[in-house]
Amino acid sequence: MKALILIDLQNDFCSGGALAVDQGERVIAVANRYAAEFYRLQQPVVATLDWHPANHGSFATNAGQPVGTLGELDGLPQVWWPDHCVQHTPGAELHPQLEQRYLTTQIYKGQQPLVDSYSAFFDNGHRQKTALDEWLRSRGVTSLTIMGLATDYCVKYSVLDALALGYQVEVVTEGCRGVNLSPRDSEIALAEMAAQGAVIL
Repeated sequence: MKALILIDLQNDFCSGGALAVDQGERVIAVANRYAAEFYRLQQPVVATLDWHPANHGSFATNAGQPVGTLGELDGLPQVWWPDHCVQHTPGAELHPQLEQRYLTTQIYKGQQPLVDSYSAFFDNGHRQKTALDEWLRSRGVTSLTIMGLATDYCVKYSVLDALALGYQVEVVTEGCRGVNLSPRDSEIALAEMAAQGAVIL
């Protein structure tokens, strides 16, 4: 069984959002196209959401550090981000153009204040799993098609964890956009994913 994983297609990662990814909203049409096809084939469509409490330790405001700089959070390297995807705020909602009728379930991540969670499967320290792996396995899913925001963070770490967990993974590049704190970050991220066994479409 195959499943489609749509990573963090939320308002805060699209134009006008707190952590807007360049052209982030352009992936929504691609996601809808794939979601419709998976839905037609009765294959699961999963949307993941960054779902941070307002006191999240990754927020530059809480850390008292400049946005985009690197520090440490509870023993792990941490980029200090703008406050984004705060639980129950408009910025945390799925983009309004995403066809939610195709979604089978939603998986929330990044809820622990002391650890960030780029991956849809684990927090950044691999201390706790999200509900995703168990949910997929209970439905016999072995193969994943992954796309979303952002290529160089949440997509990359979700793909690498999925491969480590034994899933076959393909990444839809037209359905991804990157943060690119450094200009080539997304390109490097895709190469990393491919090197670990992901099929880059």
